[in-house]
Amino acid sequence: MKELNNKLAQVQTKLKAKKSSYNSFGKYYFRKSEDILEAIKPFLLELDVTVTIQERIVELQPVPMLETTAIFTDGEDLISATAIVGVDLNQKGMQTSQQFGAASTYGKKYALGNLLLIDDTEDADASNTHGKSKPVRVDLTTAKPKLKQKLTAEAAEKAREYLEQGGKIEAIKQKYELTAKQQEELEAI
Repeated sequence: MKELNNKLAQVQTKLKAKKSSYNSFGKYYFRKSEDILEAIKPFLLELDVTVTIQERIVELQPVPMLETTAIFTDGEDLISATAIVGVDLNQKGMQTSQQFGAASTYGKKYALGNLLLIDDTEDADASNTHGKSKPVRVDLTTAKPKLKQKLTAEAAEKAREYLEQGGKIEAIKQKYELTAKQQEELEAI
């Protein structure tokens, strides 16, 4: 098992999975499970290992839940990581197979990300204000209603994931100030 741990550590420290897809709504690049699978291929023969993915439905009510397990093995020992995602059966404009496919894609991405230690946050430069923002002072002694936040690129990705997993747009609208275009794109999910 120690040898397999060493092989996985090599992959975890050397793997570079590109963010090949672009979200025009949030104006950022993101990686898909396919990007991760493509990036891991060179390591398979070099280290004499395989990576497989298993999926199964673990719950049906109130929301179908899909469990995805990414497995790293040398044929004798294995190391795995699991992700569980909900399937939104009320997603507009999608057939049931597409709803399960969307959940499957997210499950694969996050199971592989957990196994291979892929940080899926935005690059630091994307959110770096370069010292131009000013600190905000808040008087905690007065109870004022919370102001809505602007929907940043990072928050837009989380909102999209939330909606794809069965979340409601009303919850997003309560927390974030959306432009008409942002609301239209989120409602299309």
